[in-house]
Amino acid sequence: MAKKIIYLDYAAATPIDSTVLDSMQPFFKDIFYNPSADYQAARSVKKRLQKARSEVAFWLGAKQNEIIFSAGGTEANNLAIQGVMDTYPKAKVLISAIEHDSIREPAKQYIHQELAVNPDGLINLVDFKKKLDDSVVLVSIIYANNEIGVIQPLHKIAQIITQVRLDRKKRGVKLPLLLHSDGCQAANYLDLHINRLGVDLFTLNGGKIYGPKQSGVLFVDQTVQLSPLIIGGGQEFNLRSGTENVAFAIGFAKALDIAQKSRIQEANRLKNIRDYFILRLEKEIPKAVINGSKDYRLANNINVSIANQDNESLIIGLDQAGIMAAAGSACSAAKQQPSHVLEAIGLNDDQIKCSLRFSLGRETTKTQIDVVIDELKKLLKK
Repeated sequence: MAKKIIYLDYAAATPIDSTVLDSMQPFFKDIFYNPSADYQAARSVKKRLQKARSEVAFWLGAKQNEIIFSAGGTEANNLAIQGVMDTYPKAKVLISAIEHDSIREPAKQYIHQELAVNPDGLINLVDFKKKLDDSVVLVSIIYANNEIGVIQPLHKIAQIITQVRLDRKKRGVKLPLLLHSDGCQAANYLDLHINRLGVDLFTLNGGKIYGPKQSGVLFVDQTVQLSPLIIGGGQEFNLRSGTENVAFAIGFAKALDIAQKSRIQEANRLKNIRDYFILRLEKEIPKAVINGSKDYRLANNINVSIANQDNESLIIGLDQAGIMAAAGSACSAAKQQPSHVLEAIGLNDDQIKCSLRFSLGRETTKTQIDVVIDELKKLLKK
């Protein structure tokens, strides 16, 4: 009898929703036309692409021409960082110490500084204000962290930026000050309205919301000057040249629509399961310590360190029992590097080496959590 698989790595990848897949299918074969062509069938495809753009814009409270389709969150993050910094190459970019590598790596190409976070993973606003000098053109703060699930107070950060902008204007400083946020982990559970968040640029990723991998969006406020990463035919408002991936854009829009319509109900459901998981961990595995804020945390995230344990051994043991979890972000694991996120919140190497991430999703149940806790306890006894 085949063992039942329990998947708890939804922060790394989600299965595509069947409704999303159905919405994409016609555009792979039957309606394959290039939307830039002049004949009627192609113009029909272009209209469908614009409809998808409009559907995404609705959930962000944005205009259609502010939605740039991309091949995933990494490209969108690169376009945000490089697009702004190539426009203002002598200026500085500030990023939080817990950003995804798709922010950290492009930022290294420019004058940059990292912003400290507190032990709970929340941005240190005192350090932020100190580093927000007149040379800064861009601030990039992740909305919800992919490893520890901590949700940043973007509205507070945006308020500080607004005050600094006003002060700069009074003093005649002409350099703009922009706020970008990586929202890839947030779209299943949080509000995405850009006016309420106060962002100028915002990244989303289809592969995290039960849409197709390598699909994504960058919101770019229409007042922002951005240099393109890819030049050519001028598609995506001259910011991403190349024939549009219509099927993936439609799939992304459908996935976002489903996620946002169900986000409150699903967040409440998963919060109950998450809290149950944490309660059992702390009660039955006394060495377990939850990493990151418990109050400002995604509904689906549990990041835990279990003292004197090796996370690789635990991951292998869980996998053999049919349970898929992670030892951090998939990107960090692929490079076999210790988690910079856990380092930033003050964990030492030993604590990092005994940390596990469980991320819940649409198929997760309390019954599955009971199985996971029981298997963990068996592994720890060994």
